[in-house]
Amino acid sequence: MSALALDAEALYQELLQGVRSLCKADTRLVGITSGGAWLAERLHGDLALPGESGRVSSVMHRDDYAQRGLSAGGQTHLPFEVDGADIVLLDDVLYTGRTIRAVINEIFDYGRPARVQLAVLVDRGGRQLPVEADFAAARVALPETQSLALARDASGNFSFEVENKA
Repeated sequence: MSALALDAEALYQELLQGVRSLCKADTRLVGITSGGAWLAERLHGDLALPGESGRVSSVMHRDDYAQRGLSAGGQTHLPFEVDGADIVLLDDVLYTGRTIRAVINEIFDYGRPARVQLAVLVDRGGRQLPVEADFAAARVALPETQSLALARDASGNFSFEVENKA
């Protein structure tokens, strides 16, 4: 069995081009804690967008909250008016769709955006809900026994970690 090797920095460049094509003059970037928030922060700077990017946590709306409880992840911070906003939601890895459902519920707790589009670094398939990314830099197949997570080093460079689940 060969090991999966993904160049996260090369995929980031693909994501940058894809997000650029999704953005309008007033688009706001919102990243899902934590990998998506890292992406939104870097994209925001690379696209020279005004203001700051937002971040959203899925914790309070997860359907497995009873098992997972509160995590140490960041809290939601949306530094703009959500009502009527054009939002590009960013995540590192799209898998079952349950996190996306949870963060959309969280966003709607803050207001009613005009539009929410989804851009991801990697779509690994395995959907349990009818969620599809408007842009995915890569599509890969991984067995259910493995997880894929984005990592960021001290200088802000991205890499992927593939782990076997116990």
